[in-house]
Amino acid sequence: MTTTRKWLAETPLARVRRARRINRELAVRYPDARCELDFTTPLELLVATVLSAQTTDVRVNQVTPELFAEYPDAKAYAEADRVELEELLRPTGFFRAKTEALRGIGRELVERFDGQVPNRLADLVTLPGVGRKTANVVLGDAFGIPGITVDTHVGRLARRLGWTTEEDPVKVEHDIGALIERSEWTMASHRLIFHGRRTCFARKPACGACPIAGECPSYGIGETDPVLAAAMLKG
Repeated sequence: MTTTRKWLAETPLARVRRARRINRELAVRYPDARCELDFTTPLELLVATVLSAQTTDVRVNQVTPELFAEYPDAKAYAEADRVELEELLRPTGFFRAKTEALRGIGRELVERFDGQVPNRLADLVTLPGVGRKTANVVLGDAFGIPGITVDTHVGRLARRLGWTTEEDPVKVEHDIGALIERSEWTMASHRLIFHGRRTCFARKPACGACPIAGECPSYGIGETDPVLAAAMLKG
């Protein structure tokens, strides 16, 4: 059976088993997988995740120490001076939209949730600038409630691994959720993000240095030479 036929003949049960093996193998490769945004409270994580759109976690982490000191609670964001907040957020890009989102989040939290970040997906996604991706980050990492975060890395890897053929993040989330046990949703998301940032790159993955090469239908789309691939690895 050719490689292509092998994956086409995969049964749903076999796909579940393969997905769970991949998750276990990535856990070994990335024992330190975690949210790479710095935070100490649910509000800080919510704010940092909103700011991470269209920029890097590193850049957000450079901005948030001063931001969190200046705006320690929801009331502070609700009452924030727009110009002053914009200046703080300028390095993150799209700072005007992010400023309005944070001010709106502050107002909504104060008016509807007693100034506290809610721990329900249905509530979180009603906040300005908060979609399912951001909500699942907050649920998983601030509240310990399992959630699948479908960012660009998770979507790309899920398709390369043959876990989904969908492009819509919500459909990708549901497809992954059907394969991975619920208790592992948050950590599986972190491991996929780590793998996407460090090995399975968008343009040219380091296939020859990949711990899940034997489980991947897309093996060979990147560098397969082990030495050259190893030299590509990040982190």
